[in-house]
Amino acid sequence: MMKSTAERELAEIRFWENSKSESPQSDSLESILRKAAEAQVFLEKVDYFKKLFVSANRILELGGGQCWASCIVKRLFSNVHVTATDISPAAVASLHKWEHIFRVKVDDVEACSASDTPFGDKSFDLVFVFSAAHHFAQHRKTFIELARILRPGGTALYLHEPGCQSFMLSAARWRVNAKRPWVYEDVIVYKKLMELGKETGLDVKVRFAPTITNRGPMQTIYFFVMRQLPLLQYVLPTTVDIIIHKPA
Repeated sequence: MMKSTAERELAEIRFWENSKSESPQSDSLESILRKAAEAQVFLEKVDYFKKLFVSANRILELGGGQCWASCIVKRLFSNVHVTATDISPAAVASLHKWEHIFRVKVDDVEACSASDTPFGDKSFDLVFVFSAAHHFAQHRKTFIELARILRPGGTALYLHEPGCQSFMLSAARWRVNAKRPWVYEDVIVYKKLMELGKETGLDVKVRFAPTITNRGPMQTIYFFVMRQLPLLQYVLPTTVDIIIHKPA
């Protein structure tokens, strides 16, 4: 059942506080190995969009959880000012663990929602989200916030997100929530984000990205078929990258 905005945000906050493997008190090897596997996908994304990362002076991560991806960005692009955020204070409280692992120091960290950040207007050249935008409870407010904090000509990237057409939404939601029932999972209807882009003055493009990296056996088969038969990507749920550009 679809939960309210407040319920969804509270569930995210409580998850990072109470999870045996993800809370600030945890030192879980399972968590480290799981994120190392996720990092393989993230590195593929950074490589594909490398020009945007290289050309940015200030980069912001939204919905970063423990913000290990921000640490990777700082490690790869040491001269860039990197700001890491997540809605849960307990999540960003674990950032120091990943700074130690990657031997970096992220420039700034804040606990805030994606739709209400403490940053000034036109603060960032690049904003990225890795596999977390489908958790955002308020996409319209988030787009308004992106339009505010992005510099003219700046870009936001929603990377490795579950996406689908409107008519597949119920089935896609059922599938993702069956996999991870303890926190509500949603699926991005990318055409709705394209409509929101028009309403908020942002240019939105969708890149179908059915990677087979870090997949289970059945998922590997599913996404392999997607890659071989691209027309299926327009019909069935698949992973997508959303490119959100603020005109200069």
